Amino acid sequence: MTRKTLKVALLQETHRGSRDANLDAIEAGLREAAAAGAELVLLQELHNGPYFCQHESVDEFDHAESIPGHSTERLGKLAEELKLVVVASLFEKRAAGLYHNTAVVFDRSATIAGKYRKMHIPDDPAFYEKFYFTPGDLGFEPIDTSVGRLGVLVCWDQWYPEAARLMALAGAELLLYPTAIGWDPNDAQAEKDRQRDAWITVQRAHAVANGIPLLSCNRTGYEPDPAGVGAGIQFWGSSFVAGPQGEFLAQASTGSRELLISEIDMVRSEHVRRIWPFLRDRRIDAYADLLKRFRD
Repeated sequence: MTRKTLKVALLQETHRGSRDANLDAIEAGLREAAAAGAELVLLQELHNGPYFCQHESVDEFDHAESIPGHSTERLGKLAEELKLVVVASLFEKRAAGLYHNTAVVFDRSATIAGKYRKMHIPDDPAFYEKFYFTPGDLGFEPIDTSVGRLGVLVCWDQWYPEAARLMALAGAELLLYPTAIGWDPNDAQAEKDRQRDAWITVQRAHAVANGIPLLSCNRTGYEPDPAGVGAGIQFWGSSFVAGPQGEFLAQASTGSRELLISEIDMVRSEHVRRIWPFLRDRRIDAYADLLKRFRD
């Protein structure tokens, strides 16, 4: 990469009540980001609707869409008009009974530059994603764009150092995480603090361990359990941009909609990797056991 700096934007949003209302809010955010000089915009996970995975219901599959489809057409036109690289996140219907949690990248064009299907699929209270999503089959392959090679991953992927490492080994120059994560409102404040701190810390560690900047865009606001069984989720926002030593370049609030804008020094990754040459010192001859589920 020859560019020295890159201005990025993260659109931290709440569910606005419908797909079209959410897309209207995204359009307004993209226009604001472009006016501020941003070239790359990261959207939150499953931004078209509520986080429906709080329950298991076959009716939720009705909200999935094909790629390309309605949303990619609208977002692609905006990317082309505003000359933006946009990373979107959609509930993909690939075929009857086959659905994915899919990130889609546009490179200043209505044409899709690439996509990534979420590889790690959680199945936890209020996050019943295995009911809806087939694990990704596109691997950990960065997507080449006019602003650099993007290592796009999605939410639960952000807890796995293997995913970040494989993207870095394939030449990713940035790590990007569309995210939907929050608190159980019934948890004690100390537990809430631990969870949020862990989420931030593990991602900053990926930036450090790989010597590249990282962008994480989370949703915010309270969303009730559609089934009325659970306490709902209070999404904690806190979207952030970290540099190649894990340093905060920008960080959003926990509880409000926000367009977070930051400028990244793209030359620093090379400098950091020279003084902290983790890739050089990896003992690839001794890591075979990583391919095992567990060492009994």
